[in-house]
Amino acid sequence: MTKRIMVVEDNDLNRKLFCDVLRANGFEVEPVADGDKVLQTARATSPDLIIMDIQLGGISGVDLIEAAKRDRGLAAIPVLAVTAFAAKGDEERIRAAGAEGYLSKPVSIGPFMAAVKALV
Repeated sequence: MTKRIMVVEDNDLNRKLFCDVLRANGFEVEPVADGDKVLQTARATSPDLIIMDIQLGGISGVDLIEAAKRDRGLAAIPVLAVTAFAAKGDEERIRAAGAEGYLSKPVSIGPFMAAVKALV
């Protein structure tokens, strides 16, 4: 059965790139540009993995990860956090929120797909 991955990314080019790469590797994708729709979309689509941008307009990806992990219906879905702002301590903070994986942008295709495959 094909695995479904929800891609939460407010940057159109990054979202398209992630989705194209995932589709080319045989995954179904559920793109989400609006942070306010993340939890609702995850409940509706039951993805096998959530790829979460941390810097979203108006809402923190860290807050969304924490909210998903508190939700009984979403808590078991692994989260791969992707961020352009990789400061000292960020990875620990993001993993403490519940993310099982972490990548800093710019993301290369090889490490990106390795991280995805490790979580699905």
